[in-house]
Amino acid sequence: TSQTTGSSPDQRPKWDNKVQYLLTCIGFAVGLGNVWRFPYLCQVYGGGAFLIPYLIALVFEGLPLLHMELAIGQRLRMGSIGVWKSISPYLVGVGVASMTVSFLVGLFYNTILAWVLWYFFHSFQNPLPWEHCPVNANHTGYLEECEKSTAVNYFWYRDTLNITPNIEISGDPQWWLVVCLASAWCIVYICFIRGIETIGKAIYVTATFPYLVLTIFLVRALTLPGATIGLRHLFTPNWETLKNPTVWLDAATQIFFSLSLAFGGLIAFSSYNPQKNNCERDALIVGCINSATSIYASIPIFAILGFKALSNYNDCLNGNIQQLTNTFNIPDMNITLENYYQRLSDLNASYPYQVGQLSLKTCNLQALLDQVQLLLDTNTALYCSILL
Repeated sequence: TSQTTGSSPDQRPKWDNKVQYLLTCIGFAVGLGNVWRFPYLCQVYGGGAFLIPYLIALVFEGLPLLHMELAIGQRLRMGSIGVWKSISPYLVGVGVASMTVSFLVGLFYNTILAWVLWYFFHSFQNPLPWEHCPVNANHTGYLEECEKSTAVNYFWYRDTLNITPNIEISGDPQWWLVVCLASAWCIVYICFIRGIETIGKAIYVTATFPYLVLTIFLVRALTLPGATIGLRHLFTPNWETLKNPTVWLDAATQIFFSLSLAFGGLIAFSSYNPQKNNCERDALIVGCINSATSIYASIPIFAILGFKALSNYNDCLNGNIQQLTNTFNIPDMNITLENYYQRLSDLNASYPYQVGQLSLKTCNLQALLDQVQLLLDTNTALYCSILL
């Protein structure tokens, strides 16, 4: 994001068109903060209630700071370090700090990209390697380690990372992941090899393809049973959470994550614009599209969470139904998911002691929906990485 200050601003290259510039800003801003952290915060803070402090922070914090970064880069036509040095030589450290943060974030994102490439190459196998547990050495069953967890977790922790039992054991390098990481850096190098000339061409794919993938996820998620349960959980606000000051603090923090403010990248991108460009309109477009993407990405995630919660709820009921069927010698299919509570009430009225002796589970759909929020901390990482 830095640029030497010795070159004349008039000699600085310009974007081929406005679309390239806007797509670059949108592609830079939209990331894990939108498709992972935002749905997670919505789940933690009562669904739709989090949207209120988030939108307030967007209007009074996000858009003004976004406008400031675009305006200062466009006016001075320099990168982050050059801009802050022009304002005051004492502020050069601010530009250096933003460049350092961008570098560290780049290391983090390229590691995720390496994982995505690893999964992408393995996705051409049939069946998928994370679909079933591998068989043991005697071919008498599945590996015990995998059976105690899931096939997805086993492929991630054992086949992908080959994780060690504890942090004190370093383990061996995973050379195929090293190759994927080197490939990720090569992709970045190719996109940046000729500055905005190559960025402007690549951005047509890199900025629009995630929306295509997101739409595919959306259509698939909305067809799952229980999707409406998750969507109601997303858009039904829990007003009590607004009394918690942490909600407002996390909303203000999310704006920085969401818009990628203070990284210096937006300053650098806007420096390739003419000085008479309408940066106020650009800030409004980028900010609104970015926030709309956060909400758009939350819909398939919460639809999947609703499906997962309903599946767990039905499994809980089926377990209770099996106990009742075996205990009272009730014919199969006599107790169904639809009439379970009515039949349980009848049996409890007729045989209260026998029913009380059973270890029936308490099946609460709302409680199960709250429990599956843990998925936003673990398994959603791969989904978000694909979108990036």
